[in-house]
Amino acid sequence: MIRLLFTIIAGVLLGGVVHLVSVLALPRIASQDAYSRLTPTTKLNAVTQLPLADPANSPMPFMDPAFAMAICRYDLKDGPIKLTVPVSQAYTSVSFYTRNEVAYYAINDRSAGRKVIELDLMTEAQHNELPEDEEVTAADRLIIDSPTATGLILLKALAPEPGLMPQAQTTLAASSCAVQVDAPPPPKQPDPAPAPPAGPAQRGKR
Repeated sequence: MIRLLFTIIAGVLLGGVVHLVSVLALPRIASQDAYSRLTPTTKLNAVTQLPLADPANSPMPFMDPAFAMAICRYDLKDGPIKLTVPVSQAYTSVSFYTRNEVAYYAINDRSAGRKVIELDLMTEAQHNELPEDEEVTAADRLIIDSPTATGLILLKALAPEPGLMPQAQTTLAASSCAVQVDAPPPPKQPDPAPAPPAGPAQRGKR
């Protein structure tokens, strides 16, 4: 009896471990994850509007028909990207996912407290390369570290009524997601020519 009970407990524990490993490994081994499905229809490091939620043809699962949605499929190998999302009148949110669909950051218009959600996305290595004397505070520049070089950014704007959906889509259309390009330093101005020395006549007039 004890041996049978021990066998049952061991089987339950083994089944739980197998189930847990399968759930955790599935996003890594799936060939048709969100990143792969969106690659043919989205541009890299750019905002792409998603079609409205349709049960018959939906690019992503569990899409809410009350939201306009857009995707930025990013790759940080060429440098950090700057994300700018105007805030809609109802509600706007931005969620960040790794290449394996693991959510690691989210922000909305309430927490941003601004009319525009603006931030810099970079890897931890790129963040560490920033100049130490550069004054960066959360109030004027929000920096997000991505755990992976590639991933997805999901932009959502709420349309409280069906008639307001075009307005929500227009808000997302004004968003931008692009690799930062360092501005070239201003050209150095030539030093002014020294004034000629005063002659005898000029010295006599003093």
